[in-house]
Amino acid sequence: MKIAAIIPVKTFSKAKTRLEVSPQQVENLCKTMLEEILHTLSISPQIEKTIMVTKEEKAIEIGKKFNTTTIIDEKEEGVNSAVALADKYLLENNFDASIVLPQDIPFIKTQDIDFMLNYKMHPNFAIIVPSRRFDGTNALVRMPIDLMETHYDEDSYKIHMNAAKKHTLNVAMVFVRRIMWDVDNTEDLKFLLQQNEKPKITEKIKRILESN
Repeated sequence: MKIAAIIPVKTFSKAKTRLEVSPQQVENLCKTMLEEILHTLSISPQIEKTIMVTKEEKAIEIGKKFNTTTIIDEKEEGVNSAVALADKYLLENNFDASIVLPQDIPFIKTQDIDFMLNYKMHPNFAIIVPSRRFDGTNALVRMPIDLMETHYDEDSYKIHMNAAKKHTLNVAMVFVRRIMWDVDNTEDLKFLLQQNEKPKITEKIKRILESN
């Protein structure tokens, strides 16, 4: 089974507007988190290819270090539009399944991907990992890739669950704590740093927050 990861990446200057930090700190946080998730995906035996959809030049440069395939998203019309671009590419290249992940889950580990994909079913299925507050979708696995459209930025977790059930009986809601820990606001960032799952990344983020 050919499985690809899809990472939509917003222009750094437009990202993380709810974090109470400077624009330079936002950029450095985005770069650190993106680099860490791309590294994790690059060493996952389950992921054949990682597709990043972005027009952020700094993200594109980071992607090159991890052999990421980048689709340039000139219009940047949102996550759903970005995922649709990746879907088209993956269907044209005969991939069987995809995992949509955000860039802001830096504590994800390869064993989290393995655990989540233990729930994959044939011939068609969806796996959904919610965000910590159960208002977003931090991982969405679809087989086939065009099983359903995505509905991010709209209380997406519930909508994705309901949409998936309309297309297949094989729907799994999976709790993977390190995937559920995203960074949308200052409270999320504080929570993340308290977990200290990856000490090196934790220290990197702390240094960014301590910088001017």
